[in-house]
Amino acid sequence: MLTSEQISPDKIQADYAAAFTQTLGRVQAVTAEGGLVLFTCENGKLAVGRVRTGIIRIKLFAGAGPGDPIHLRTTEAVIGYEENPSGKEAELQVSDTESAYRIETDGITVEVAKQDSSLRFINESGQILAHHPLLAWNEDKAAAALFQATEHTHYYGLGEKTGFLDKRGERYEMWNSDNFSPHVPEIEALYQSIPFLIVNEPGNAYGILLDNPGRSVFDMRGSEQAFTIHTETGGVDYYFIAGPKFKDVVGRYTALTGRIQLPPRWSIGYHQSRYSYMDQEEVLELARTFREKEIPCDVIHLDIHYMNEYRVFTFDPVRFPDPKAMIAELKSLGIRIVPIVDPGVKFDPDYHVYQEGAESNYFCLKPDGAPFIGPVWPGQSVFPDFTEAKVREWWGGLHRFFTEMGIEGIWNDMNEPSVFNECKTIEPATLHGNNGHPATHGEIHNLYGMMMSKATAEGMANNLDGRRPFVLSRAGYAGIQRYAAVWTGDNRSYWEHMALAMPMVLNLGLSGVAFAGPDIGGFGHHTTGELLARWTQMGALFPFCRNHSMLDTVRQEPWSFGTDVENICRDYIRLRYSLMPLLYSVFREAAETGMPVIRPLLLEYPDDPNTVNLCDQFLLGDQLLAAPVYRPDTYHRVVYLPEGNWFDYWTGERRAGGSHFMAHAPLDTLPLYVKEGAMIPRTEPAASTEFQRSPELLLDIYTPENGEGAFDLYDDDGTTYAFKDNSFNLHRLTVEGTEGTVKFHIQPACIGYAEGWKRWTITFKHLRFAGCRLDFGTEAPSREELKGLAKGWHFDRAAGELTVVMDQPLEDMELVIQAL
Repeated sequence: MLTSEQISPDKIQADYAAAFTQTLGRVQAVTAEGGLVLFTCENGKLAVGRVRTGIIRIKLFAGAGPGDPIHLRTTEAVIGYEENPSGKEAELQVSDTESAYRIETDGITVEVAKQDSSLRFINESGQILAHHPLLAWNEDKAAAALFQATEHTHYYGLGEKTGFLDKRGERYEMWNSDNFSPHVPEIEALYQSIPFLIVNEPGNAYGILLDNPGRSVFDMRGSEQAFTIHTETGGVDYYFIAGPKFKDVVGRYTALTGRIQLPPRWSIGYHQSRYSYMDQEEVLELARTFREKEIPCDVIHLDIHYMNEYRVFTFDPVRFPDPKAMIAELKSLGIRIVPIVDPGVKFDPDYHVYQEGAESNYFCLKPDGAPFIGPVWPGQSVFPDFTEAKVREWWGGLHRFFTEMGIEGIWNDMNEPSVFNECKTIEPATLHGNNGHPATHGEIHNLYGMMMSKATAEGMANNLDGRRPFVLSRAGYAGIQRYAAVWTGDNRSYWEHMALAMPMVLNLGLSGVAFAGPDIGGFGHHTTGELLARWTQMGALFPFCRNHSMLDTVRQEPWSFGTDVENICRDYIRLRYSLMPLLYSVFREAAETGMPVIRPLLLEYPDDPNTVNLCDQFLLGDQLLAAPVYRPDTYHRVVYLPEGNWFDYWTGERRAGGSHFMAHAPLDTLPLYVKEGAMIPRTEPAASTEFQRSPELLLDIYTPENGEGAFDLYDDDGTTYAFKDNSFNLHRLTVEGTEGTVKFHIQPACIGYAEGWKRWTITFKHLRFAGCRLDFGTEAPSREELKGLAKGWHFDRAAGELTVVMDQPLEDMELVIQAL
């Protein structure tokens, strides 16, 4: 928690006087209406509004006088405020103290100082959660907001940024950029701009979402006593998101900006890509090779060479003479095609997409009314104005070209947007209609890619007859998770980039983007067999799992480096498919709660000082801990296990947490650990999720000796939206161990999916019993004979494992295991 000590306003003003010459000054008048309080100050206005429980909106109106209009329009990042059915905000009460005005909301009090309009956020105990002593701007309306910090303040989130997990001492720019240079820590802007910062201090965490899609900067480098947020256009409009717990902040942020949609199960499988698979026969041969080598695969991506001279919504008639037949054959092998679609439309009067867009004025315009034209892959191109609903509807409808061929997923690339010109994007003065609120491109740049993916996702959903689409996007803004998965762009086949992928994807998860991953093996440069093996081990547990490589680099399909590497890649891709019930359940948790699929240990163990910047390990859900090897010729690595007891996934060795140890990790081994009390659902791996409707669920319970565990097991058809009508199965599982007794409880919270696992095989692992008793079905003399029973159990004394078989539980039940 912050202390009551303030940073000197004189020092702040001196530090920022050169760039920011105006501040709000003294409060002169206060008006309150509904959920909004407006402060009229000497040099501008300040709005304070309650958004929902634990979230306050602050907006600066720089230089606004008493009669100047104000507006509180939001961007597409925010999905809505209403928490009650009527949509009416409760009246905010303002009290007047000697030095400040106080606004009390649920759990948070906001104080606005009379003298200088500085803000404090205070909890119910009177402790200062955050202190915001300065809002300033200059004559161009570029603005700065400064917040107090301490030597114990740590920073997370900000989406797709290089560097370590903790962003303390760093500075980042929010400006979606196609940066092909090797991604290194000094790069301040990449493809995604998610202006959401999580501030973590002892006993307190809070978040700040800056809802400004123009250029902005988050600076945690300038001082240990403060961090600043600068905007170039649009001023300061932010949401203060209270904790006090780290998970509270993530949950509230994703409630505000949206959570991932439950994706089709096939999109969680393994994806294979290259820039490019050049023709129809190469694609088919690739798919056949996956099947011959028994390596699971669900998706093959088509990069730009599938198109006719790079025209979007076309296939090259020579390279791909019969794409519909190709797609049908691939589907018979359990593989789907995901083609790339860029925003640049070839400037060609004979091209139907250009004709339609030009006739309806759907393209971005320069200030003189002429279309903005810039070079990209097709040559001179125009760009749809995705800020307009009518343009998004048109663009979405164009995807019938793909859905009528059987395509269910689209890959949006170059949508920062990237342009091969001097400014590397659409010129800032270019105009957008913005649904009746015109704006320049400089003001809304970071929204462009997200709005393209929104158009794509909605268009695909409208044309898939009730099936869920998959959209992959390179660019995004806060809220992109509602429409698309993301990948981290043009990385390299460097060990350093493999290491960089962990904190990058973990911070994306903390920023709401739960479905994310890097290009496995690296996109640019040349991978090696060892790097591909290690990266596949790690990538097999990432939310988005795609191997992708660049034109003229060495091939990096799983079999490209000989039998040993092929076997390692196969084993870990098969591990992903065997863990599909776990993955799918954790994806459902992300869709419901906003918690990431893979998580930094900090999220689950926020009070452990060893997790503050631990970013070379991660958790899948909250039960499975991975510690990848990310250096060449390295067969040991230090692993940190947090509190509790943990089991080696491969050997079963039990380790006490709260300490570091040296793990042995030969090339074929990913150090992987399971928390005591965990329940890991799995199935036999299949070649594709299309073929993975196994009737049997295998449930491994890492039995707690003295403790408990819980897991929500989820299943549905994996394809349609029927789950929204309760066509799903949800079993709430709990296990409790005490001396000599283990209780396992199954609560079927919903049984609405008739095709679920018909048979469950449950293994209680690591029982420290010499023998046990279970009043359930028939005791089988061996594990082999147990397979023939409809309902029964067998205890393997040597392994310390009790195995139980049963039909899928349709009603509450409890198994009580007692030691003999």
